[in-house]
Amino acid sequence: MYPKLFTPYQINSMTLPNRLVLPAMVTRLSGEDGFVNQDITDRYVRFAKGGVGLIVIEAMAVHSAKSGPLLRICGDEFKPGLTELAKKIHDTSDSKAVPQIIHFLKIARSGWRQKIEDLSIADIQLIIEQYGQAALRARECGYDGVEMHMAHAYTLSSFLSKRNKRPDLYGGKSLDNRIRLPLQIIKKVREVAGNDFPIGVRFLGEECIKGGYTTEESAIIALKFAQEGVDYISLSAGGKFEDAVHKDGEVLYPYTGYSGDRCMPPMEYPDGYNLHMAEASRRMLRRHGFQTPVVATGKIPSPEFAEEVLQDDRADLIGMARALLADPDLPNKARSGNSDKIVKCIYWNICKALDENFHQVVCGLWPKDEIQAPYSEDTEAPKWSVPEPLNVLVRSGNIRINWKPATDNEAVMGYEIWRSDDGGRTFSHIYSITTSMWTDHLAAAGISYQYYIRAYDLAGNKSVPSNIVRADLPMEVELPPPPKAIARPSFMKPQPMMSKEEVPLKEVVL
Repeated sequence: MYPKLFTPYQINSMTLPNRLVLPAMVTRLSGEDGFVNQDITDRYVRFAKGGVGLIVIEAMAVHSAKSGPLLRICGDEFKPGLTELAKKIHDTSDSKAVPQIIHFLKIARSGWRQKIEDLSIADIQLIIEQYGQAALRARECGYDGVEMHMAHAYTLSSFLSKRNKRPDLYGGKSLDNRIRLPLQIIKKVREVAGNDFPIGVRFLGEECIKGGYTTEESAIIALKFAQEGVDYISLSAGGKFEDAVHKDGEVLYPYTGYSGDRCMPPMEYPDGYNLHMAEASRRMLRRHGFQTPVVATGKIPSPEFAEEVLQDDRADLIGMARALLADPDLPNKARSGNSDKIVKCIYWNICKALDENFHQVVCGLWPKDEIQAPYSEDTEAPKWSVPEPLNVLVRSGNIRINWKPATDNEAVMGYEIWRSDDGGRTFSHIYSITTSMWTDHLAAAGISYQYYIRAYDLAGNKSVPSNIVRADLPMEVELPPPPKAIARPSFMKPQPMMSKEEVPLKEVVL
C-alpha cells in the first residue's frame, strides 16, 4: 500500500527503517537546568515505540545562555543523560535518533532582543567552536547523527536572512556573505564529528516576512549546503521575530504573526501548504547532480498523502510533527494495514498555543491531564449507547450537531466528524473532538450537508458510523424591521421655507 514510505533509506552511515521523520518539536518537558529527565525520556521512547524512521530530538543549546525549559548539549555534564536517552530509544525500536543543536540570542520581557549586528567576530568564532563540540558530544553519546538548527528566529537563521543588516563579510549585502557562517559551522562539524557521521541542516524554504527570502534563494542555499557535504536537508518556513506580536511583560514569541502560521499551518490552510519549498530545493539539487535527500514538512496529514509526495518526487523524506504528536503509532498502524486506527491530527494548534504560553506541550486530542500519548493494544471498538445518537440543529446561520456518548471497554478518547456536501456521494473527515457537540462554522446556504460521526478509543479503534443527519441553511436573508418613528423635539422639526419677499428686514442702528 505504501511502496516508498516504508522502504529503508540510507543517509551516510545511518539506515532509516522508513521515510517518516519526526521533526524537532518543543515539548517544555525539560527543566531549566537542561538535563534529560523522565518526562523527556518517556516522550521520545513513545515516538520510537510508534515506529517512526528518524526522530529529531528537540533543540538543545550549544551554549549556556539563560533560557526557559531547554535541553543542553553545551558541556560534558549533560552527556550521561543524553547517552541514556539515545540508548533507550535504540532499545525500543529500530528508529534512528539525532539531536537538533541550536544557538540563540538573548531576549527580554520588555521586547528587547539581541541581534546578530551586536555580535563581534570573536563571538562568531566561538559559535563555530560551540557547534563543533556539540556535534562531537552527540556522536560520543551514541546518536546516529546531528541536525543543525538554522531556521526560524534563531542565530543562524538571522545570518541567512535577507534582512541581515551586518555591514561586514557576514552581512546582508550578498548571499555569499549571509551563508558564510552556516558554511563555516558545517565545515567545523564535519571536521570534528567525522565524515561517516550523518549531519543534517534545518533551515527556511521561505522566511514569510516582508523583505525576506523565498525559494529563489533557499534553493541556492540548499545547493551550497550540499556542496559543503551535508547529508540531508530539512525545510521549514517562517517563525520569525520580525512579525511577532509582543505581549506586555512577556518574552517575544516568534510564531504569533503570519510567519508563525506558515511555520505550523493551522486547519484553515490547505494540506501540504509548504511542499513547494522542498520541491524547489530538491529540483535544484538534482539539476546539479546532488542526491542529497530533502525532508518536506508543513501539514502533511496522512500516510496516503505522504506516499503521494514521494511518488511524485517532490521530496525524499516526510516530516510529520503534529500528526505524530496526535498519534505516535501512526507509522506502525499504517505499515500493518491499520490506517483506519490512526488518531488524526486536525491542526487546531493547541500544541502551539501551549508552547506560546510556556506550558507543557501536549495534544488536545489526548485524554485530559495526560502529558504523554496514550497506548493501548485493545482491539475492541467503541459502541453507541443508543441506535441513533446524532442530532442536528440549524440556528443563527450555523449548523450544530450533538450526540449521545459512546461506550467502550477501556475509554472513549474522542469522536471523528464526517461531512458530505454533495448529496451524500462522498464523505470526508473534517474534525475530531473530545466533547459531544460541534458547530460547523464553514457551512453555507445553498449547499445540502450530511454528517455522521465515529467514536474512537485509546488504541484508535473506531466505532461503526452513527446515523446520518442532514441540514440545510436557509437562502433567505431576513432584513431587520424598520426602526419605529421617534417623536422629535419642536426645535428639530423642519420649518417652512420663506420667499425673499417674506424675509423680515432687521433694523440697523448706526
